[in-house]
Amino acid sequence: MNLKPTHKYDDIIDLPHHQSPRRAGMPMTDRAAQFAPFAALTGYEDVIEETGRLTQPAVELTESSIQNIDEKLQILGQNCRHFPAVTVVYFQPDLRKTGGSYVTATGCVKRVDPCSQLLQFTDGRQIPLAAISELNIENPKGLLQI
Repeated sequence: MNLKPTHKYDDIIDLPHHQSPRRAGMPMTDRAAQFAPFAALTGYEDVIEETGRLTQPAVELTESSIQNIDEKLQILGQNCRHFPAVTVVYFQPDLRKTGGSYVTATGCVKRVDPCSQLLQFTDGRQIPLAAISELNIENPKGLLQI
């Protein structure tokens, strides 16, 4: 390929940029925004973010931990109205990836439902009993030994 220098635009190359006397110039943010729809890899940032999001596997509880949680659930199920607050740590599976995360929930328990295997809070939250890994019951009145 033979490139020869041309001097086609030498007469206008050094002229000042034209500014309209009637209209204001476009702000730089609007100028950049007009090219946004032409992003070459739309959705690529979402894929990278999803790949980088960490999940953890569910930890299998020991027999003594399971028994301790079951005892607390029985006490809680029989005496819900006496306990102002309960703190539950439970495993919440991830909807997109294997694994999940451990979530802490605090609130007042409405009931322990053995049929549907759910711990129901007064605010409407429901936690599967099988997902609970830790259960702490606040007992300020000292009504029961926990």
